[in-house]
Amino acid sequence: MRTGLPLSVGDLALTRFAVSPMWEVVAAFRALAADPVPAPHRRWAAQVRPRLAAAGLDRGWLAELIPPHGHLPDFLNPVPGVPVAELAAELAAIRATGPELLRHDLDCLRTDLGARGGGRGVRAGGRGVRAGGRLRVLEREPEQALRRITVEIEAFWQLALAPYWSRIRAVLEADVLRRARQAAERGSAAMLGELHGTARWADGTLHLSERHCAVTRIATGAGLLLVPSVFAWPRLLTRTVAPDPPQLCYPALAAATVWEHRPGPRAEALAPVLGRTRTLLLAELDAPASTTELAARCGLSAPAVSQHLTALRAAGLVSSHRAGRCVLYARTGVADAWLDVLP
Repeated sequence: MRTGLPLSVGDLALTRFAVSPMWEVVAAFRALAADPVPAPHRRWAAQVRPRLAAAGLDRGWLAELIPPHGHLPDFLNPVPGVPVAELAAELAAIRATGPELLRHDLDCLRTDLGARGGGRGVRAGGRGVRAGGRLRVLEREPEQALRRITVEIEAFWQLALAPYWSRIRAVLEADVLRRARQAAERGSAAMLGELHGTARWADGTLHLSERHCAVTRIATGAGLLLVPSVFAWPRLLTRTVAPDPPQLCYPALAAATVWEHRPGPRAEALAPVLGRTRTLLLAELDAPASTTELAARCGLSAPAVSQHLTALRAAGLVSSHRAGRCVLYARTGVADAWLDVLP
């Protein structure tokens, strides 16, 4: 299927980029539901799937709303109002979803579920989780259901994305800068034509050749919103809802570098400054982990690890992310920057 999005001079003038946490939530959950998980994300998926299963998030609202294939609910991706959106603002917009958009999304989801004979959630150990009747609850009690959905999104964020967000955001913002420079040096047509392998610019129209990409000018407002994503790969995702501008969520350049293992030996240069134990903990936090996990890896007691993590967090080198009983610790962008410049 080939679709085309005509872009007038006015549309090009209103074209902008935005970083959206909710687009990453939706694309990340879909990546987890894929069988197999796309190759660039398998290391991340192996880390987060056990956490999500323990919290029951592999069989909740998101499992029914975000299928591995088919329609993605438009209400989950409100238009970001700023270049780098905050999750809290996007969740507030989701809770304020109007009835017309909600009905449209429910109809599309039911059609897809009927075609597949049921839904599946995030897979754990190769098994799919059957979706329940949450769509009916969303139709009968939309305000209450939307609140519950945003609570679950926040929990998913804390377990699956927040510990990695400094790295993800750095990749997304770097992509925006590169695309903006490309547009400045070679023109917007060149930039748009290289967003994705299925995108082609010709005769004042952005042509999309993937069958699942449906975007029209008639159904949407002016302009164009371009949203880079670490998790969208290998697809280009679209949203067309009047009167909003159309959104194109595309794979960010160098997205796979988020999950690259960062070798620990370089951290040894920090030992005289931070101490060997805290340096060891920073090196182990190449992947986010709990106090218990770090204690087992490092041969330390959990209270000792907790004390060191408190000091590292006070120094801005570690962040903590709570979801239910689980608390994950992650290196901050400051700590990553220190490690990156070490010899």
